[in-house]
This record gives sequence, C-alpha cells and structure tokens, in this order.
Amino acid sequence: MSGKPSGKPKGDQHHIGLLNGFAAYGMWGLVPLFWPLLKPAGAAEILAHRMVWSLAFVAVALLVIRRWAWAGELLRQPRKLGLVTIAAAFITVNWGVYIWAVNSGHVVEASLGYFINPLVTIAMGVLLLKERLRPAQWAAVGVGLAAVIVLAVGYGQPPWISLCLAFSFATYGLVKKKVNLGGIESLAAETAIQFLPALAYLLWLGAHGKATFAQEGPGHATLLASTGIVTALPLVCFGAAAIRVPLSTLGLLQYMAPVFQFLLGILYFHESMPPARWAGFSLVWLALILLTTDAWRTARRGRAAAAAIPQKQKRPPADSPTPVDTANPADPVEA
Repeated sequence: MSGKPSGKPKGDQHHIGLLNGFAAYGMWGLVPLFWPLLKPAGAAEILAHRMVWSLAFVAVALLVIRRWAWAGELLRQPRKLGLVTIAAAFITVNWGVYIWAVNSGHVVEASLGYFINPLVTIAMGVLLLKERLRPAQWAAVGVGLAAVIVLAVGYGQPPWISLCLAFSFATYGLVKKKVNLGGIESLAAETAIQFLPALAYLLWLGAHGKATFAQEGPGHATLLASTGIVTALPLVCFGAAAIRVPLSTLGLLQYMAPVFQFLLGILYFHESMPPARWAGFSLVWLALILLTTDAWRTARRGRAAAAAIPQKQKRPPADSPTPVDTANPADPVEA
C-alpha cells in the first residue's frame, strides 16, 4: 500500500515512484479493453458490481494495513460525510457514463473527456473559487472552448459524453480536495455509500431473472467480481507514486491514460476519425501543451526563487509550527 517511503536512497525512491506512476496511468489507459469482456452484462449491472466489489477489496486492504481510525472521525463530522456523499454521486455518474461509452463504441470520445478535464478544472476554479489565471492559462481555456465548438459542429451536437466525463470528474476532484482523505480511505468511504443501492439493484436484477452474474458461467462471474481489483489496484499504485515523485512529474504522467484510450479507440476498436474530430482533438492538444508548458515554467521559476533564498531564511523559528504541504494532488479514482 502507499505508506511512507522506506529508507532506500532518494534515487531508488524516485525510480520506484515512476514505476508505480507508469503502472497506475497505464492501467487506467488500458481499462477500455476490460469493460467489453463483461458483456452481456449491461453498463448499469457492471457499475453496480464495481461498487460492491470495490468495497470488498478496499475493506480487505484496510484490514491488512490496519487503517481504520479515519472511519470513526468521518462519522463524527456530518459536513465531511456529506461531501463524501456528493463525491460518491459524481464518481458514480463518471463510472457509469464511461462504462456505457466504452461498451457502446465511444472510446475516442471518452478519451477526450479526460484530455479536457484539466481545462474544465481550471475553468471551475475561476468560476467557483474565484481563482486568477495567468495569460497562458486563459489562452489554454480559450483554445479548449474553441475545440468543443469545433467538435460540436462536427458531431452535429455537443460532445456530451466527453463533457459529462470531464465535468463529473472535475467536480469530484474539487469535492475530494475539501474532504482530504487518502486514496484507499476515500474509495472505501465512497463505495460504502454506494454499496447498499448497488446491492439492492443487483438483488432486483436477480429477482427478475435479468442478472448475468449467475447465468453466464463462473468465468463471467469472476470477471464481474474482479471489477473491484481493476478499480482499486491502479489507485494503490498511484498512492505509491504520489509520495515519491514531484507533482510536475505526476502532472505529465496523467496524460498517459487518455493517450492510451485514444490510441485504443482508433487502432483496436477502429472508431472513425473524420476531419472535424481531428481538428477538435488538435485544438485540445494545443491547449494542453500551453497549460503544461506554463506549469513547467512556473514550477522552474519557483524552484529558482527558493534556491535564491539564503538557507537561514528558509529555516522556520524553533517555536514555529512545521509547515504543511497542501499541494498534494487529489487521489484520482479514474474510469
């Protein structure tokens, strides 16, 4: 699990972190290969199994690492519990739309949702949190908006799958930052809220003879049960990466997942890419290049400024509290 790094040399820790980061985003990028294996189960049944088995998996994980103190604290904080419930609702929408999109032949459009997610997150920061953007960030958001318009014209309608995935995941991330729980703990809390409705739906399907879990053989049942592992394992790897590599590195690695999904959509699922779609995607990629370049330059200037401060000024007074790093990324629970 993603505990504190061991006493290994810093170079080894960074190497381990990179491997875990590649593993996490690689698994999220290749997950479109998994959902079609669960047919003939529909998207709603797959989603319900994902909720039920994810809770089972993380409950076992928490038993192994003996990390339960957070649960009691959460139950004593109604506001925080309410935020977890909101987060669970938005990730339910995100998971459900993504599973449906992949199994309905919309892998490329689903990948677009995660390409534009950083742009949506920035836009929400401006609108909801009154954050101020740098010129390059404004340019990226403007190019991203132009991309959505081009794609809407090409599709004949807005790319609603992409927008739904991007906005649901951005909102989920915003709420999760306020909750401030670790990846495994957050997934446990959210799936605990999802568990009873999901289990009730599966029992209803079984009572009406519509459940595929017991009707399609042990192989199909095993695959449905493995949705818990498919959900939680990348998160464990991400947690191991997040404590070992810089945020700037994680920010670059996050694009692995939609790139893999996009390539799978074209090369494996043979989805069409008309000129309007290529134009829209090109604009999105341009926006992400602007965004990433600006973030890299800002981080480099910050490091240079920190290095220029005399060492004595860097040290806090002996009686001052230890500064807390609040810049940790929200642990994602991707599709």
